[in-house]
Amino acid sequence: MAEQKIALVVGLGLIGGSVAMALRGFEDYRVIGADRDAHTLHFAAEHHVCDEVTEHVESVLGRADVVIFAMNPKGIADQLKACRDAFKPGAVVTDVGGIKGAIMEAAQCLPDTVDFIGCHPMAGKETSGIENAEKTLFENAHFIITPGKNSQQEHIDLLWRMGQHMGFRDIVITTPEEHDAIIAYTSQLMHIIAVATCDDEDLFRCKGFEGGSFRGCTRVAALDVPLWAELFSMNAPALCRCIRELEEHLHAYREVLEAGDMPRLVEKLEYSAARKRKMNLE
Repeated sequence: MAEQKIALVVGLGLIGGSVAMALRGFEDYRVIGADRDAHTLHFAAEHHVCDEVTEHVESVLGRADVVIFAMNPKGIADQLKACRDAFKPGAVVTDVGGIKGAIMEAAQCLPDTVDFIGCHPMAGKETSGIENAEKTLFENAHFIITPGKNSQQEHIDLLWRMGQHMGFRDIVITTPEEHDAIIAYTSQLMHIIAVATCDDEDLFRCKGFEGGSFRGCTRVAALDVPLWAELFSMNAPALCRCIRELEEHLHAYREVLEAGDMPRLVEKLEYSAARKRKMNLE
């Protein structure tokens, strides 16, 4: 009988815990979760988040066929460097970080006996920690894969199947550069808008006047500060480009409003609304 393969999830927070839960039962893999926090490990064992838990990553690394790093971006980069010589030859190493360029660059320290392929599950919550992990967190979400220049197709296919097993709505393969440029616009800029909106002095005065649009816009403002500070700073060039473009668009709207130019205002609104409707249909 063939020995059972091992998928090791390093870091059992919200995303890592959800990955471990969603991966259970995947093909012939045994899912092992690793974390340094005793409470997290106890919770994971008690709630059957993984098939097995350990606080000693090094005891499993040399046996794991797939290693998934699930922590803040800097933590992932540090772990890749610290573990570079401990992986099983032929292992697939991946991560679930929200930025890919910096992590793929950090992965260049790995020996050519392992295949590092970046991943980004486009899902999350405003709350963190394993207590908030969910097996169904990735349902209807996007799963982005950024292979390395020498990544093997069989390993890309393996991560694709894992994504399908975890319930993602669709899976996209792209480059780290394209990923970071687009995520700066679709995710990071939206978080900047949310926190900037909450900086307004009228925030607390508006209590009781919030409509759905306000709640939707500011939903992500109560973010995990250490995580998002790393994501913003590690993708600063792309994010700053998006912020500058948004500032230009906001300035254009302010100009037509200050000028009382109703025809131009209607023209701009029609243009913006039509673009959103077109996107909804595609």
